[in-house]
Amino acid sequence: MNAAHTAALVITALVALLHVGFLILEMFLWRTPRGRAVFGTTPEFAEASAPLAANQGLYNGFLAAGLVWSLLAAQPTGHQAQIFFLSCVIVAGLYGALTVSRRILYVQALPAVAALALTLTG
Repeated sequence: MNAAHTAALVITALVALLHVGFLILEMFLWRTPRGRAVFGTTPEFAEASAPLAANQGLYNGFLAAGLVWSLLAAQPTGHQAQIFFLSCVIVAGLYGALTVSRRILYVQALPAVAALALTLTG
């Protein structure tokens, strides 16, 4: 196993952990002071948008599950799943950066781009 491959696995695992964190924030902490601070929402907005946030959190959980699966699956399935799910994270991050906040580009898309680049070269 070369250094690029190892780095790809580590960064992919970090991207998965980020998405578990997003799931927790969006599904369970959305209405709390911490969740509102992370997303810059008011109590009223958080209450009104909680079902949408929970749905979004569930999708982030699916991304995390796919990335974990890609790390555990036998080859070549694991490698193929890693490319697919990292690509999904990148698309979601780009869309979020264009439609919600540029910060999403750095928090979500950029780590996945790094992991994907290393995956493709490792």
